[in-house]
Amino acid sequence: MLYTVKTISSPHNDEIKQLTRLVQNSRERRKQGVMVLEGIHLTAAALDAGQPPQRLYLNETASAHPEVQALLTRMPAAVTVIMLPESIMAKVSALASPPELLTLCQRPCPPQPAPDAARVVLEDIQDPGNLGTILRCAAASGVREVLLSKGCVDVYSPKVLRAGMGAHFVLHIHEQVDLAVSLTQFSGRKLVTYLEGSSSLYSQDLTGPVALVFGNEGAGVSPALLALADARVRIPMPGHAESLNVAMAATVCLFERVRQQEAVKPC
Repeated sequence: MLYTVKTISSPHNDEIKQLTRLVQNSRERRKQGVMVLEGIHLTAAALDAGQPPQRLYLNETASAHPEVQALLTRMPAAVTVIMLPESIMAKVSALASPPELLTLCQRPCPPQPAPDAARVVLEDIQDPGNLGTILRCAAASGVREVLLSKGCVDVYSPKVLRAGMGAHFVLHIHEQVDLAVSLTQFSGRKLVTYLEGSSSLYSQDLTGPVALVFGNEGAGVSPALLALADARVRIPMPGHAESLNVAMAATVCLFERVRQQEAVKPC
């Protein structure tokens, strides 16, 4: 065992107060440049991506859990492991049941995307579940670049991280982007999802460099971004639904791109 182990038993400890603020407050997380990972799966995903935690808080009731022990063997020597009573872990975590562990990781600084790299562009997405699901679908479909407007919910909030299921660690996520400037500089095609769009999604060529733009849950894509679109596309809905949830719409678009790419592969 190379890492250092400490124990904190008081909920009034200053470090516990700071950890609680980090879990609850996006401004504090941005200020400190960190994200909080809750549970075994997200910590393992971060390690798999070569992103070791700065600090690990371990629920003492789970210290003998085989998966926890396996994670601990992967910890670099610089990591400090803090043992917490389950009662403190329950107060710190936002989960209904206290997790086996919490880890603090540095927020990544991704490289600028290539001018022709396919991308998902998100304007003012507010629901953490929607944002996490879109990230998960982007990762699964092979689109690595994700651009978020300043009005999006904190992409590294615990809720978004849980919904993303590790997608954060395989994507290049660009926060607080001026989307109009970015789309103007993009050399590929810009497709904006729009309920009243004149073109069907399925009539579009999605195989090359493309920016898929999705807007706010209530307001949709802003007029400023609509004006930059090469095409305003709709998802055909022959049934009786008025519209699709933004995460569902993104899933349909991303996997239509996958289908088209599969169709043009040589036999």
